[in-house]
Parts: sequence; structure tokens; C-alpha cells
Amino acid sequence: MNEKIRYFRKTLDHILIAMSVVCAMVVVFHLGYNRDPKIEQLTNRILEWCFLFFTLALAAKTFTAFKSKSSIISRVGEALLLFYFLAVIIADSYHFSGTDGTELVKPEWMYVGIFAILIIEVSKQTLFFDKFYFNPTLLFVLSFLTLILIGTALLLLPKTTHHQQLSFVDALFIATSAVCITGLSVVDIASEFTRFGQTILLVLVQIGGLGIMTFTGFFGYFFSGGFSYKNQLMFTELIGENKVSSVISTLYKIILVTFFFEIVGGVLIYLSLEPDDFESRAEQLYFTVFHAISAFCNAGFSTVPDGMNNAALRFNYELHLSLILLYVMGGLGFGIIFNSYEFIRRWAYNLYHRVRHGRHFIYRARVIAFNSKIIAYTSFFLILFGFTVVFILEYNHTLLAHDTYYGKIVTALFIGTSPRSAGFNTVVMSQLAFPTVMLIFLLMWIGAAPGSTGGGIKVTTFALAILNIATLSRGKGTIEVFGRKVLQESISKALGIISLSLIFLGIAIFLLSVTDPDKHLISLAFETFSAYSTTGLSLGVTPELSSAGRLVIIATMFIGRVGSLTLLVAIVRNARPTNYQLPGEQMNF
Repeated sequence: MNEKIRYFRKTLDHILIAMSVVCAMVVVFHLGYNRDPKIEQLTNRILEWCFLFFTLALAAKTFTAFKSKSSIISRVGEALLLFYFLAVIIADSYHFSGTDGTELVKPEWMYVGIFAILIIEVSKQTLFFDKFYFNPTLLFVLSFLTLILIGTALLLLPKTTHHQQLSFVDALFIATSAVCITGLSVVDIASEFTRFGQTILLVLVQIGGLGIMTFTGFFGYFFSGGFSYKNQLMFTELIGENKVSSVISTLYKIILVTFFFEIVGGVLIYLSLEPDDFESRAEQLYFTVFHAISAFCNAGFSTVPDGMNNAALRFNYELHLSLILLYVMGGLGFGIIFNSYEFIRRWAYNLYHRVRHGRHFIYRARVIAFNSKIIAYTSFFLILFGFTVVFILEYNHTLLAHDTYYGKIVTALFIGTSPRSAGFNTVVMSQLAFPTVMLIFLLMWIGAAPGSTGGGIKVTTFALAILNIATLSRGKGTIEVFGRKVLQESISKALGIISLSLIFLGIAIFLLSVTDPDKHLISLAFETFSAYSTTGLSLGVTPELSSAGRLVIIATMFIGRVGSLTLLVAIVRNARPTNYQLPGEQMNF
């Protein structure tokens, strides 16, 4: 009996993934291409019947789950999804039923349900990649390429833009910028993109910020109820987890932390806005959701002309502080957030028992990891350094537009922190003082923390380079910090990352000087650093780049997002380990 139920559920999964793909394509055609009212009515009718079928299929899976060996997690997931489908049908049949009785559900909620089925079923299939012996690093790179191509195809749809349809190069540019959470764009997203186009962009940013394998891995586990050992080994490398046993919990934490900060940041953004600046509450809510996701993922896209430099938002300092909180937390990385949470939870527990029961504090192993300390100290120094230097350099320049010290401080903090991968700007970048532009070059190159939504060479690489210089100046042979010795392997990796970044940046700037010789070299270099560090700031030359120049920036954004060293590891085969060592030689420097 159980064997028949398992076969039935497996067959139903195959039907669901096939139908969800077809229905999703119908939705995309309906929203992004079709303009004929008669065809629109037909597609809505088809989608309504598909929605009903999905509801019945989910009901069948939920009821048969108790007689199968599916996990509790899988049962809960299927039951929650069934509840959503039933709630939409019941609510909309009361409030949105059409005169002919065919409009069972309001379209927006129907589309969400269909795409939820698609994401879940596709996510389940990603758990079978371990059977093909993929190099996890290569799989990581290919996942970004696949998402970029899908995004490009969606952005090529006619209803993505208000006026002229995007060319292939422009669609590829914007899709790459969204997936690589950069923020550069060859067209004005606010005025040229429709709501449909902006939503595509938002989805690409969210999935690209998390990483498509992290995103699908979470939903695949939640709705299938288990990981094979090979799955866990594969995900240890994809999400940077050292312990195989912690892969599942780390996936959950990454997703939950992301949504937690986006929701909290969204609330702060919503409260900082003036309702009179928007046509409706729906517009205000969409602005909130878009900017909360864009900020935490360090993307820098905005739905208003000129971004945060818009006349209505330029002096909204509470909004600016909300965005700073979001992109700084997104740029710190998930590791330090997990460590900080565990540290606060442990001390709160100890304090409670000390006050309540008079017990002494329980001393356990260190919670804050070595890497988290490096990230915290270096990030704090860079934030303080960036803010101080910008405040001094721009005090009699762009900060003159702000009457209060509070406004000057918030704006200087925004300018000093945004270049480390966020990409938002509250001033016209071309109006900054030249020394400030040079500072932004440095901050963009350093970037955010490893394991975060930001780019750059990463703060740990920069910190290790500084520590190495200090160690060499003292005549020591090893780097020692926080009571630990840094392994030679880490030093070599940092040197490789720095060297490769400078090589790629040099090649990209050279190519841009060939493809766009009429542009100022400083503007081209700024564009290249911004693309490589996935920052998204620009001196205004992005829309003026030639097609060849845009392709150069596309490649630079992709290399900067996946990492130059990661890309080489994915392409070059790993050398077989040897059981011998060659004689050593001392090099002269």
C-alpha cells in the first residue's frame, strides 16, 4: 500500500512540475507580451482551471502524506501551501467573483500561487544535482549564468518597458546587474520600466542576493523533507559551511535572517515616508518592499528618478538611516549575524539566571568566531574612516546643501558607507570633490564581508593584507592576531584575490578605453571598479557606453559577483595531490 502511495506521489510531482512550467509560461505571456483582451480572457480562464487542479493535487498530496514516509517538514509545507490555495479560492469567490462565474480568484494571488508551485517543484529537482558529479564551484557559477539568461529573456518581453523594447545587450546588462546585485543600469528603471519589469528586477535581486542554490536548496529541503549526504557535502561548499551536520540549519538561518531584516527594514522605511508623496498606499507599500530588498541585498536599484537624490527623498534622513542599517547588515555577512545572535542570547540567558536565581555566569567556549572578529573590527574601522574623511572633504562642498549638523552627519555617513557595495546615492556623484572620488575607489575595491550580499575583494582580504604588512615590518614570519596564527594558505589566497582583482580591473579599464575612447579615463575606471565590486555607483557614463563597452561591464559584473578566484577554480581542473615536496628556494623582493 505504501509503495502505491509513494508511486502516486512521485507521479503527481512529475505532473506538477510539468504543469507549473506551462502555467508559469502562460502567466509570463499574459503579463509581459499579450495586449489582446480576448486572449487575456482566455488565458485567465486557463489559469483558473490550472489553479483548481493545483489545489486538488495539493489536497491529494496532503492527505496521502500521512500514509507515506514523508517527513513532518514536508507534510507541514504541503499543508501550508494547500491552506493558501484554499484561502485564495474562498476569499475571492466571495469578493471577486465575476458575472459569468469564471473568475474564481483575483489574478495577482493566482499568479503567486502558480509561481510558488513552480519554485517548489524546481527546488526539489536541484537536490538531484549530486548524481551528476558536478564540481560545486562550477555549479555555483552555472547557477548565476542560468539565472542571468532567464532574467534576460524576461526583460526582453514588450510589456517590461513603457516605450521602446530593450535590446538584447541592454536586457543582458540589466539582468546581470540585478542577479549580480550591482545596480548599474543603461536605462532609467523608474521611468522606463513598468511595474511588471520592476517586479522581475526585484525577484532577480532577491534570488541573486541569496544565491540561487541557497534559495532552491531551502525550498527543496522544506518540501521534500530531506537531504542526501551528497547534497549536504555539495551545500557545505556552496554556502561556505564547514560542518556537514550544520548545512540544513545554516540554510534555514540564511533565509530567515534575510527575511527578518528585510521586514524590519521595510517597517522602518514605511514609517519614514510621507504618504502625500505617493498616489496610494499600494504605491507606498511597493516602494517599501522594493527598497528594503534592494538595500539588504546591496543592489542599489530604486523605483524613483535619481534614487535617494530625488527631491522628495534627498532630505529624508530617517529613510537614509533605514537604508544604511539594511545595507550595512547585508554587507556584514550571515556568519557574524549568527555569532552576534548567539552571543546576545547566551549573555541574556546568563543574566536572567543571575538575577532570577542568583547563579553565577556560565562560561563556555568562545561564541564569536575568529573571522567574525576580523570582519567586525575592520568594518567598524572602514565605516568610521569613510564617514570622517567624507565629512571633512565634503563639508564645504556637497554637504552645504544640508542646513543642520544632523543632516550633514547622516549624508556623510551615507556617502562613506554606500560605496562598499550598496550603490545608493543621496548626491550627484559627478559633483563630489576629486579626493572623495578617490576615496570611493578604495572603498569600492575593498567591498563588504565574505558570505554577505556585497562584493569587492572583501574586508577579510584587506585586513589580512594590512596585517601582513605590519608583520613584515616587525620582522616576524607569521601573522598573529586575537591569540591565533593565520595559516599560510589564507595568506596565499588573499594575495591571489588581490592580484587577480587588479589584473581583471586593469584589463577591463584597458578594454573600455578601446571601446569608448571618447569618455574620460577617470569615469571609465570608476565604472569598472563599481562593476567589479558590484557597487552600482556611476559618474554618469553608464547609459552612454557603446554596446562593446556594455559587454565589458557585463563580464566585469559577473566576475566580480562570483569571484575571480572562484571562476578560475571552476574552469581549471583541480590538480591531483602529490605525495612529495620539491626543494624550497628563497625569492628576492
